[in-house]
Amino acid sequence: MITLIIGKKGSGKTKKLIQMASEAIESSKGHVVVMEKGAKMTFDVHHRARLIDFDEYSIRGYDAFYGFVCGICACNYDVTDILIDSTLKIGGPNLEELAVFVAKLDKLSGHTQTKIVLSVSADEDEIPDSINAVSVKI
Repeated sequence: MITLIIGKKGSGKTKKLIQMASEAIESSKGHVVVMEKGAKMTFDVHHRARLIDFDEYSIRGYDAFYGFVCGICACNYDVTDILIDSTLKIGGPNLEELAVFVAKLDKLSGHTQTKIVLSVSADEDEIPDSINAVSVKI
């Protein structure tokens, strides 16, 4: 299952993502992974979650982004939740490419039984209709 947290910059998406991570940690019988660009959530995310800074791995573009998420799922079958902040800063601003990325993640999510949450800095009406995901508007 894919969930998008949608809102403009400064609207509280990261705060909502941190809240969702905390809820996932409490309910998960496996591992929760939180991914971000830059180490800004170090003290906000519970230590039981695996916090990954994309800047440490030079991930740029949706293909590399997708490969990285696949690697996380492949190396640990106990990952139940993946929460990703700043999706457009990592993959790029092209929303049609985002739609393709979300479709790939949806298949991955179904195959691995992993819940994936993405924060996207955009207005809800900017998101392509082709994206089939649950949206949380901020």
